[in-house]
Amino acid sequence: MSSRMARFGLSAYRLAGTVASPVVGLYITYRTAKGKEDRARRLERFGYPSANRPQGPLVWFHAASVGETNAVIPLIREIRRRDIHVILTTGTITSARLAAERLGNDAIHQYVPLDLKPSVSRFLDYWAPDCAIIAESEIWPATVLELGRRRIPQILINARMSDRSFARWRRRPAIAEALFENLALVIAQSDIDAERFRDLGAVPVITSGNLKVDTDAPPYDSAVLARYKKQIGDRKTWAAISTFDGEENAAAIVHRALRERDRQLTIIVPRHPDRCDEIEAALVKLGLKVARRTRDDVLSADVDIFLGDTIGEMGLYLRLTEIAFVGRSLFAEGGQNPLEPAMLGCAVLSGGHVQNFRDAYQKLARSGSARMVRDTEMLAKGVHYLLTNDEARRNMIEAGITAVHEMRGALTATVKGLEPYINPLTVKARLLPKAVAQL
Repeated sequence: MSSRMARFGLSAYRLAGTVASPVVGLYITYRTAKGKEDRARRLERFGYPSANRPQGPLVWFHAASVGETNAVIPLIREIRRRDIHVILTTGTITSARLAAERLGNDAIHQYVPLDLKPSVSRFLDYWAPDCAIIAESEIWPATVLELGRRRIPQILINARMSDRSFARWRRRPAIAEALFENLALVIAQSDIDAERFRDLGAVPVITSGNLKVDTDAPPYDSAVLARYKKQIGDRKTWAAISTFDGEENAAAIVHRALRERDRQLTIIVPRHPDRCDEIEAALVKLGLKVARRTRDDVLSADVDIFLGDTIGEMGLYLRLTEIAFVGRSLFAEGGQNPLEPAMLGCAVLSGGHVQNFRDAYQKLARSGSARMVRDTEMLAKGVHYLLTNDEARRNMIEAGITAVHEMRGALTATVKGLEPYINPLTVKARLLPKAVAQL
């Protein structure tokens, strides 16, 4: 452990090791009650395994939730093609389901251990990974320091650093350096992200582009899609996806403003479906008729709002429209991923607060496939224009598909950056069966 780690890291160790167990228990109980924890697998959060460790080299991937999990799936498949075993940790039930559906036996899934020294140590003692690959912006002090103490290479991939996070780390430069110096490699999404990680003490740092561009289009049930399209008929549609508080109301205002002229169906897909009862009540109070996916309601001609209250069906919702407003951008801060709607053939609209996806939005906007709106009134004008101007809508859609295609290449760049760490494990993995056979 370096002197800097000794000075600043030990405080994190002490904090992580002395958090009162009742507090942790309350935290887990709260998340279980909210449907974010799997009751049957709660012990995994304390580092206890629920699966056997396979023999041979093992790489630990961590992805916080659904978006990050989708982004690392192609990379996990590439690692598995090299005969290296993979354990994937995530933090939510939905990401665990996604991993099971998309990866099957290609990865062992466990819930990520809490960032407490006993939990992290227990996890690492059992799984003994040869390398840790962390997606995007997951920097957990106890985990980073324990991996560093054990000299396990830890690599941050598809790395991004938001304006807010960068400002926070810069206020604590010594602590930032004590943590970031433990990273063997940072593979950043953009040049801006790369420069920020270098400023905070990470070395080396390379740029790959965004892995989310290299993912497969989100899946969908073709029978369900055909049924909904038949019900919608020739009605125009637009969608407000990944919405946060306030943006559903904005979508409702837009719908009411355009309903008499455009006779459109509005599709609303909140970022957090557990808010949908509250959202539906507010929409009904505005005099709107709501159909919900979970109730399998029919999209009859008098339905105003189709509420997409499920997780993992974005591929379905986006294939029902050619216009998508991407949320967490009009009232909330940070933005959400605009690449999925662009790759699925949607003209993209967004508010201006998109710091977390700045690079993707800049490239889409330059191509003419995304437009920014200042407020609800401007959003209504943008939706109406695209609903009634087929040529403009088609031009934006085609520009978006082209832009996404031109942005691809992050997976190849990431694999190349990982080769110094992965190639020795590939050799070891492929020699192991021969060594075992000779015993």
